[in-house]
Amino acid sequence: MSEPVSLILTVLNEGESIAPLLHSIAAQTVPPDDIVIVDGGSTDETVRIIDRLSSALGLPVRLFVEPGANISRGRNRAIAEARHNLIAVTDAGVRLDPEWLARLVRHFAPPESADFVSGFFLPDPQTTFEYALAAATLPAREEMGRGRFMPSSRSVAFRRSVWEAVGGYPEWADYSEDVLFDLAVMARGFRIVYEPDAIVWFRPRPSLRAFARQYRNYAYGDGQGLLWPLRHLIRYGTYGVLAPLLTWVGMKKNPTLGFGGLALGAAAMFYTPYKRLWRMRHALGWKRLAVAAALIPIIRLTGDVAKMYGYPIGLPEGWHNRHVVRAYRRGEGRAVPRHAAPTSTKAPGVQP
Repeated sequence: MSEPVSLILTVLNEGESIAPLLHSIAAQTVPPDDIVIVDGGSTDETVRIIDRLSSALGLPVRLFVEPGANISRGRNRAIAEARHNLIAVTDAGVRLDPEWLARLVRHFAPPESADFVSGFFLPDPQTTFEYALAAATLPAREEMGRGRFMPSSRSVAFRRSVWEAVGGYPEWADYSEDVLFDLAVMARGFRIVYEPDAIVWFRPRPSLRAFARQYRNYAYGDGQGLLWPLRHLIRYGTYGVLAPLLTWVGMKKNPTLGFGGLALGAAAMFYTPYKRLWRMRHALGWKRLAVAAALIPIIRLTGDVAKMYGYPIGLPEGWHNRHVVRAYRRGEGRAVPRHAAPTSTKAPGVQP
């Protein structure tokens, strides 16, 4: 008999996207034994939709409302409320492959006896812009060699003891919390298994403005967590020093060297996105493919500018809390008490 599993997730104003997720949970070949959802204070119909649809689908949902909770706080609350020691985590705004949970949990049984299993995520684009955004920003499975993929908490499972050992998700981090959690888990030496066929599908941001806000927030979280300083420094150096220098050389000194260097840099920057886009050509058709190709440079530039804007906003906070941040990343976060959770309001009609 397989080990029982609790599925947890957080939501906030997901009225337009929660139904496909709930339907995909109901379609799992190995259904979760327990589902815990924490709502961070939605002002739309999210809570009512979850209440109505979970009952209609026969899902064992327990829904808790904790206004103002960030993602980390919501996940910690959900895990504390979960009934089982095996925890699967996904996110709002996705739909799960029918075999998603089955492919994750099978690795916890002998002989692998994993502590932490990472699935993968694939884009579910609907518009031409979303196809371009997926090509510009999201890695394909075949690009992920061993040890290169940083797990996303929209598609993971782990034992409760892992969560307890690292101190839970970092509630001081507003963004990039799953990366910080991954680093803490890795630092503690837990057995991690990558399962690329445990797939969740998610829709990319629908507009350039929404994408810029997303990447600004990611970079803000990087600053809070003191993440990837060299990567961010290279980005500032590329846009602030190297590109202007090559432009000046091309205009004033040596056009071949200056503009040739810019061309090589652009080729390196755009080769992989265009390679991904080419694989999408049958879904797009030639006209939409051309439009998406034209959008990719705009998307990449927007994303880089958003990151350069967000990182220095989060960095002072990260530096101020550097001792807490570094301890957490070493896997030395404050231990999470068992069953710890503050009192909050349960959604109407959903019983614990």
